Amino acid sequence: MKISKITVYQVTLPLEHPYRLSGGRLYFDKLDSTIIAMDTDEGIRGWGEGCPWGSTYLPAFPRGVRAGIEELAPQLIGLDPRRIDFIYRTMDTALPGHPYIKSALDMACWDILGKSTGLPLCELFGGRLDQEITIQNSVPTGTPEEMIESIKRGQAKGETIHTCKIGADVALDIERIQAIGAYLPANETATFDVNRAWLVDEGMRVMNSVKEPILYFEQPCETYEECLQLRQLTYHPIILDECIQAYGHVVRAQADRACEAIGLKIGRVGGLTKARRIRDFCVETGIRMNIEVTGGSVIGDAGSVHLAQSTPLTHLRATWLCHEMLTVDTAKGGPRNKGGKTSAPEAPGLGVEPIMDVLGEAIAVYQ
Repeated sequence: MKISKITVYQVTLPLEHPYRLSGGRLYFDKLDSTIIAMDTDEGIRGWGEGCPWGSTYLPAFPRGVRAGIEELAPQLIGLDPRRIDFIYRTMDTALPGHPYIKSALDMACWDILGKSTGLPLCELFGGRLDQEITIQNSVPTGTPEEMIESIKRGQAKGETIHTCKIGADVALDIERIQAIGAYLPANETATFDVNRAWLVDEGMRVMNSVKEPILYFEQPCETYEECLQLRQLTYHPIILDECIQAYGHVVRAQADRACEAIGLKIGRVGGLTKARRIRDFCVETGIRMNIEVTGGSVIGDAGSVHLAQSTPLTHLRATWLCHEMLTVDTAKGGPRNKGGKTSAPEAPGLGVEPIMDVLGEAIAVYQ
């Protein structure tokens, strides 16, 4: 089997509600996604998606995905997509670094491998576990009242883990945390995601001012070193997110006892191939995970949920369905919210069927 053609689509994904991060670093009402179709000489087509969360969240931007695919796609024509590790080494040789660019191509190769074997991806990632996966609710920053309204929207869908964006104002952050902590019932959990906005002293002041046992704090500071310093000065569980960009980063975090959990974002670490390796390390060393996309539609969500479906619940905290925040749907099938829980599709590969009218005209074809 050989890759015969790679087709690229640019798809604008409007958000149902505009989204804000702290400190004015991000405000937008749509995502810019790149979706690819990878065709083979045996008639099997694989799909992949790459969608950064805007351009200010990480060192990644939407047009960069398409520019990188322009570099990489010609190098993959004629190769066997089922040779996953060889494909990845080829991409790393052709374009060192830039892992977010490679995620969509890597996902399409896995989709082809699944379809060629007749197996859903979760079976290839270690085997489907008989479990439902908890969906976390993403809550943009705002006043305490605005954030609680967003939490209520998630609760109406059955969601019980709420990731709330805070940062940049110590007094307001304490007010937000106390209000949300007082509102939530004991069987629900809040993660306060700072997205790197605090200095160490700000993190100390906030985290040591609140006592609710249901609270987690995610990526409180800009650098790993700052987060590690804060870990040693506070007692709430810490989730590292943005600074986990490669396998070596989580190895270091485990050795330093820097966190209790990580955010394993498929696109950020370079795709399902790299994410699976990190997942396996976390299971072996006792680190809990949120397994999710950086952004995108149900196509990308399908990849992350397949990995989550093969991860023991003892180590899996939650996933996130970005497509729930959108006003358009790019594909039939895929993982869907069923009362705050989801599960991986049973169809071969990703288990999605893209809607071509939504994808529109291709912007590039490589063959």
